[in-house]
Amino acid sequence: MGVEEEFLLVDRTSLWSAGNAVSVLERAADMGLGHGCRLQRELWDSEVETNTGVCTDLAGLREDLIRNRLTLARAAEAEGLAPVSVGYPLYGTRPAPLNPDASYRPLREVCGGILADQEICGCHVHVGVDDRDTGVAVLNHLAPWLPTLLALTANSPFRQGRDTGFHSWRMMVYHCLPGSGIPPWFASAAEYDADLARLKECGLLPPDHGGLRPARLSDHLPTVEVRVGDAAATVDEAVLYAALVRGLVRTALTDLDAGREARRLSDVVLADALWAAARYGPPGRAVDPWTGAGVPATTLAARLLLHITPALAASGDLDEVRSLLDRVLNDGGAATRQRRAAAEHGLSGVLAMLVRGTVRHEPEPIGRNAGT
Repeated sequence: MGVEEEFLLVDRTSLWSAGNAVSVLERAADMGLGHGCRLQRELWDSEVETNTGVCTDLAGLREDLIRNRLTLARAAEAEGLAPVSVGYPLYGTRPAPLNPDASYRPLREVCGGILADQEICGCHVHVGVDDRDTGVAVLNHLAPWLPTLLALTANSPFRQGRDTGFHSWRMMVYHCLPGSGIPPWFASAAEYDADLARLKECGLLPPDHGGLRPARLSDHLPTVEVRVGDAAATVDEAVLYAALVRGLVRTALTDLDAGREARRLSDVVLADALWAAARYGPPGRAVDPWTGAGVPATTLAARLLLHITPALAASGDLDEVRSLLDRVLNDGGAATRQRRAAAEHGLSGVLAMLVRGTVRHEPEPIGRNAGT
């Protein structure tokens, strides 16, 4: 498995996002990273993406995540900036330059003015699969769990200095992009590829793009790539997210080996479930993807853990995942923590908490709110 993390660069004085990614990356290049790790530009010059190496266990993944975050933080500090792991800018956005790289030009041509709101940051988890047909079958199994993964990772309640009422405003913005809904059920890689071709023929995707769905086959690696999560507020939450995704993929592979194909579910209900997850997060109500009924989000989180318990036990991750998941459910998740900090210290306190959490090695005590 491997993890891609996107970070917003924030000016320490003005608190606004800053388009200095090139300078930060130039400084980071001299600082050294772990084997297979890298930092790179994103769509906006106010964002930087980090990539772990290929990891086989959570300890190695945690080490790569910490090293990447600390390297980025040191490079950003030299430019008067701080990396913030948050799904959407807390304050209004100033026009940061779009990355002029030619690879982004087709996306700009397709999306037009929608990109003006896409200064968003996510966390993407890659898990290896043997072939594309297997990968598509795994995606079918993952689809109903994507809303629960979003609820558990939601980390973007604020927009332009105001509380949106959502736990993941990023997902609402992301959902404006073409072909960005939960992937439909596909019988084969050929059907999956035909859908991509359809989107491109209709002018909804650039010619060589791998698609914008929140879970997809990677367009450059032999992996399933789950992109539904907001940027993880802390390393712990990134580790939890990655472990849950890998557990789901391994469970899907076990089911497929036993001849158990994923059940076809209503695309309408899946879309409703994703919207509810973005709106209400882990403390609120959710839509059961299998029945369409309203249930507590905590019920689906508990069902998710039970579903992947054999896979987590086999990899030795069960105790750690259970502990990390309990923490998220007990404190209400990253968006809830942001709201607590805002109530006590305003948005500057939220930003201080997020900056600290981005590079912190140990979790803050539950209930502790950030000061400035």
